[in-house]
Order: sequence, then structure tokens, then C-alpha cells
Amino acid sequence: MHYHLHRQTEMEPRVNMLFSMVEENYERLRGLLEKVSEEELFYKGPGQAYNSIGQLLKHLAFVDLQWNYRIKEEPLPVELEKAYGPELDATGKLPAVESGSTIVDVLDAYDVVFQSFKETCKTLKDEELDKIIPYNDHTATIGWGIWHMADHSRYHQAHLVLMRKWFRQRQ
Repeated sequence: MHYHLHRQTEMEPRVNMLFSMVEENYERLRGLLEKVSEEELFYKGPGQAYNSIGQLLKHLAFVDLQWNYRIKEEPLPVELEKAYGPELDATGKLPAVESGSTIVDVLDAYDVVFQSFKETCKTLKDEELDKIIPYNDHTATIGWGIWHMADHSRYHQAHLVLMRKWFRQRQ
């Protein structure tokens, strides 16, 4: 596989650079998870003590969705929060993925979030990357938020790779 940062001609240069980091990680994530079976999607590691691939993907999609709406400075619509969330369940853990879901279902849902984020980036101006926006109980710049999306994806990709390794080893 060849990795490179894509030039989106409809984005300003700095926005494009940050967006490309998110895009490359998103494409890498999709490539890592091709051919994941339903059993593997729900596998929670040794002793069922870890987050499944499905939970991690749902988490990534929801966090990216939240960042997209922060960047747009719009409240997250209730229907999207219900469809993609919550960030944590009542016990403080990543929520489960619906029984019967497939990797295609979960990745397709994530793709909707990614495409919406791409459209948001097309409207951003480079100077807006320095704008400060609310981030939980803190603040962050829009540029940092986009960088964080890429970093967060790579962080959890390590977990996904480990889950796939553990799944193969248990066979």
C-alpha cells in the first residue's frame, strides 16, 4: 500500500494538510479491517476484558462526529447523538455495537461521518484553524482539533491491530 497526503484542490493549504492526516488514517483504518468477521468484530480479547473492534470503531466515529460539529460550531443533533453515541455507556465503558452488525455496517456508518467532516473542511479557511472553540471543559483551536482526530485514530489503530492478533492466536 502506498501512503501519501492527498491534495484536495477545494481546500485551503493548511486545512488540506490537516484534513489529509485524518484522511490517510481513515483509509489505513479501513484497510486494516477489511474481511473482519462478525465474530471478530465482537471479540473482546483474552478474558473478554477489552473493547471489541466494533466498540472501538463506534467510539472513533462518535468522537469524530463530535469534533465535526465543534468545528462547525453547531450543536450535535439529537438524532445523530442517538445513532452514533453515547461516548460512554451507563457503566463508563465504550458502548456495545448492535448485535448482528457487520464490519460493513460499522464502517459505512463511520464513512458517513468522515464524508461530513470532509465537507466541513471544504468550507474552512486557513485563518479559522487558529480559532478557539470549546472542547469538553477546556478549549482548543480548530487546527488542534483536526490534528487530534488524526492522532486519536492512530492511537486506537494500535488497539485494533492487537485485537486482530489476539483473535488469530486464539484459533
